[in-house]
Amino acid sequence: MRERSAGGGATEDGAGGEAGDTAAPAAGRRMQRVLRGLRRASGLLRWTSLRLRLVVVFALVALTAAVSASGIAYWLNRNTVLERTQNAVLNDFRKSLEDSTRSLPLRPRCAELQDAARQMAAGPQDYAVLLIGVDREGKACAATTNKNLLTLNSVPVSLRTAVDEVRPVDESNRYPHHLYWQRKEVGDAPYLVAGAKVIGGGPTGYMMKSLATERQDLNSLAWSLGIATALALVGSALLAQAAATTVLRPVQRLGHAARQLGEGRLDTRLRVTGTDELADLSRTFNRTAERLEQRVEELSGREAASRRFVADMSHELRTPLTAITAVSEVLEEEADSLDPMIAPAVQLVVGETRRLNDLVENLMEVTRFDAGTARLVLDDVDVADQVTACIDARAWLDAVELDADRGIVARLDPRRLDVILANLIGNALKHGGSPVRVSVHTEDAAGDGAGGRTGSTAVSGVPAAPDASGGPEAGTEDEGPKRSEPAAGAEAGGGTLVIRVRDHGPGIPEEVLPHVFDRFYKASASRPRSEGSGLGLSIALENAHIHGGEITAANLPEGGAVFTLRLPMDAAPLADGDRRDGGTARPDDEGTEDGR
Repeated sequence: MRERSAGGGATEDGAGGEAGDTAAPAAGRRMQRVLRGLRRASGLLRWTSLRLRLVVVFALVALTAAVSASGIAYWLNRNTVLERTQNAVLNDFRKSLEDSTRSLPLRPRCAELQDAARQMAAGPQDYAVLLIGVDREGKACAATTNKNLLTLNSVPVSLRTAVDEVRPVDESNRYPHHLYWQRKEVGDAPYLVAGAKVIGGGPTGYMMKSLATERQDLNSLAWSLGIATALALVGSALLAQAAATTVLRPVQRLGHAARQLGEGRLDTRLRVTGTDELADLSRTFNRTAERLEQRVEELSGREAASRRFVADMSHELRTPLTAITAVSEVLEEEADSLDPMIAPAVQLVVGETRRLNDLVENLMEVTRFDAGTARLVLDDVDVADQVTACIDARAWLDAVELDADRGIVARLDPRRLDVILANLIGNALKHGGSPVRVSVHTEDAAGDGAGGRTGSTAVSGVPAAPDASGGPEAGTEDEGPKRSEPAAGAEAGGGTLVIRVRDHGPGIPEEVLPHVFDRFYKASASRPRSEGSGLGLSIALENAHIHGGEITAANLPEGGAVFTLRLPMDAAPLADGDRRDGGTARPDDEGTEDGR
């Protein structure tokens, strides 16, 4: 009896197999695109909230872990399922080929090959069989159990070549022929194709086994792993939300407490629970807030004591100053009858007494502002008349030009407006150059100056000064004092009152401009004639602020300095707010002008 064997183990031919090697570069490119997308996403996350960043990071970590675990599980299960099925089919095919061809003659008839193929295909593995042999007449015969699926042409050429190859027999290879297999797709269905040649002569057998069931099982596994990954992602997002809430709640409390502390609520404290880093941060905040509160209380106490000292000193000085002022006035009246050697000393005493009196009044005014007791006493004021009265009361008619419309009525504190005007005009006369020009106009809420000037009045009877372009300002006349009709929109109400005081002096040095409203600041190097106390402009600014206005200083390109006062046309809302805060409106003492 001839020995016929299917040979040893199976090897997989690469030709016609799976496309794993060719897909590697494409997968690498996809991975690079994914990494670039992740880098861009991480850059965008820097601009999002901390809560969203925590949730996204948790979700990405969970997604990466779940996808990695699912991928590894799928790969292991896929290899296990395919190898188990493949080994079972190949072992059955080898055994069936041996059993079915053992009783066949060396050159069987086609009918005998067909019977053997049917016998092999009837096994439990349910695969198609193709047997190829040579009959007694030397003709090739091919017997198949499924002509539509398995023919010699449907067997990959690489597999046929490997099956027909005769290997040299030695100690490491006992058989000249072996069993070979590979996986291929027919249409969209996966198949396992195997072939072997009977040793010692006999037919060559091929089989084709459908792997559709295994693919369905693997697809079910992939869906299960995908659902598990999605559930893990949702669970991680919920856990991240809970963790973010746990972490961020103390941070939010800390931020709220910091805002309260910044608003001046120095008694703000955090409730401390636990011993973690956030609890330590809360304790540090509480200690810092406590020390800050103590320090502010100390500084407030010192400031209050300083204000009381200045106020008490000013009040105590007023009584002797009243007597000294009365005596100095008497001496001034009798200056003509005094000895010429004594007269200069008397004039010096009179002048210094007035300066000292102004300084005391200014200190009392500053004390009221610092203590928050300064209040507005409002009245309807015709601004042009108010400016004219201020100039007339101080005998500045010959040195000041006024460009203002009659009928501009604003609801302001007339005494404080007089203080502001006196300081600004007096400062311009002392430290600027004549003539000093005062212009008044209004701006609507949009600031376009719709309620501007329609005429002018020169208090000194001198024609209006030319504007920056070299000619008279628009709407001015040169025939002397005139009254113009009220400007449109000049009634008290919305809008802004704008008063500009311009001189024709050398201007203010650039290094002095930021300090002109500082208390006790005097640019003596650039203003050698300065005789003020350094409080006048700061008092003017405080009076503007209490109206809800502002004063700015600047130099003009053509020379000279200009101070611009902006006040609301109606300061009633501020006065009402002061009354609601518990303040009482009462007139204060008048401030005086000061040097720059």
